[in-house]
Amino acid sequence: MTRSFSPENPAHIGILKHSGEGALLCYRTALLAGIERLGAHSYPTLTMSGRALAHSTEMWDAMDLAGLRALFHEDCEVLARAGADFAILPDNTAHIALEFAADPLPLPFLHIGEVVAEHASQLGFKKVGILGTNWTMEGPVYPGALGRRGIDYAIPELEMRQRLHNHIMDEFCQGIFTDEAVRAYEQAASDLAAAGCDAVAAVCTEIPIILTDENSPVPVIDSTRLLAREAVAVAVGDRAMPQWRGGPVV
Repeated sequence: MTRSFSPENPAHIGILKHSGEGALLCYRTALLAGIERLGAHSYPTLTMSGRALAHSTEMWDAMDLAGLRALFHEDCEVLARAGADFAILPDNTAHIALEFAADPLPLPFLHIGEVVAEHASQLGFKKVGILGTNWTMEGPVYPGALGRRGIDYAIPELEMRQRLHNHIMDEFCQGIFTDEAVRAYEQAASDLAAAGCDAVAAVCTEIPIILTDENSPVPVIDSTRLLAREAVAVAVGDRAMPQWRGGPVV
C-alpha cells in the first residue's frame, strides 16, 4: 500500500552526497525550508550519505557511466536501509550517470534537471545558459530536460568552459572560493546574456555560493536550493512522490 505524507507525517528525505559543498548547502536549505513549512525546530527527517568524490574522479575522466551508476546504486542502498522514502542527489553532473540505463535504483529520486527545467518553464524563460562542469555543460541532461519543455539553451565557449570546470574541480569541491572564480562566473553569465539567454542555470551545486541574482545580469536558477525546497514539498505532501528510479528520462 502506498503511504501518504503530510505536514503531520512527513517523508524521510535521503540525500545522496557526491560533491561535498553542494550537498551541505542542499542539506542546510532543506532543514531551513522544513522549519519554514512546519514551524520552529520541525523539519522532515534528513539522512545524508555517500562516498568521497575521490572514489569516482577516475570514472568521470573515463566517462565510465556503468561504474558510476553502480557506485550510486550502492550508496543509495545505504539511504534505503536508513529508512529514506525517496532521495535527491545534489550534484548535476552525477545525473548523467543516474540517467544511464541499469537496474532500478533502490529509491525513487527527484531529478534535479527536471526540477530546474520545470522552474524555468514556470517563469517563462525561453533560453537558459548552462553553467557547470564540462561534463554537465556538454552533456545530455539539460538539453533533454529543457528541450522537453521547449526551452532553448546555450553554453559558454570552449576556453571559458574549461576555466569554469577547473574552478569547480580544483577549488569549489575543496571548499575554496576565490575572487578570480567569482569574476569568471560573472563573465560567463554576461557572455550568455549577450548570446540571448534570459536566465542562467547554476547547475553545479556549488555555483550558487558565488553567483546570484545580485551579481548576474540575468536571473540565476539556483539548482541546489531549488532541489532542496522541492524535496521538502514532496516530504510534506505538497508535491507528488517521484517515481523515477534512474535510467533515461522520457
